[in-house]
Amino acid sequence: MSGRCTRALIFTFVAIALTFPAAASAAELKIFASRAIATVLEKIGPQFEKDTGNKLNVITGLSGEFVPRINAGESFDILAVPPPLLDSMIKSGKLAADSKTLVLRSGNGILVRAGAPKPDVSTVEAFKKAVLAAKSITYLPVPGVPQLLERLGLKDAVAGKVTIPKSDTSAELVAKGEVEMAIVAITQGYTVPGVAIAGPLPPEIHFYVTFGGAVSASSKAPEAARALLKFLKSPTAIPVIKEQGMEPV
Repeated sequence: MSGRCTRALIFTFVAIALTFPAAASAAELKIFASRAIATVLEKIGPQFEKDTGNKLNVITGLSGEFVPRINAGESFDILAVPPPLLDSMIKSGKLAADSKTLVLRSGNGILVRAGAPKPDVSTVEAFKKAVLAAKSITYLPVPGVPQLLERLGLKDAVAGKVTIPKSDTSAELVAKGEVEMAIVAITQGYTVPGVAIAGPLPPEIHFYVTFGGAVSASSKAPEAARALLKFLKSPTAIPVIKEQGMEPV
């Protein structure tokens, strides 16, 4: 092959690379995400993929489900969970400390099956009566609701009718009619079909759960992962966060 032909081929390859830079640098990001983050990514993820050429593989579940997988060496790019777990995984060296990003927070409330009567939960006394009157209750095995019920003196009274799922399925149990009432992040009332919001927890006992994300210390695409965390705080994400009953932070 002549030198002229060789140079022509080189110029052609360079031109192709410059024309399709996204394809050359595209990454598939594996994201371990609590539901509050996952439902937002379900809406805005396609736009991020279109803008960047990167692909998202979002795996949702309870934050505690991800820890054994990470500690066992499973690869991932982003962990999106409440800050206490992010801090713990940063301390253990699993996450890059400077990538920690707080994204949103959700209040907590009462969900019932769509079409079912909505109990009055507007005051602490009304909430207590509703909980005691419910035939069955579910909440997630995470800090917050168990401590609240104990503080209100309800722990023993409801112990026999509580279902605590191993995964994030409390709202689905209510939607199916398997459990009457769920005390969960109120955003699930906006994102799970078949349930209705009876109301937020009364102001005196109301609490929020914050969610954020951080990049794996061993991510093979750390810049793409950081770009996604930044995108979760962008003008594209904020309206979706609000539509799902949450607040940006």
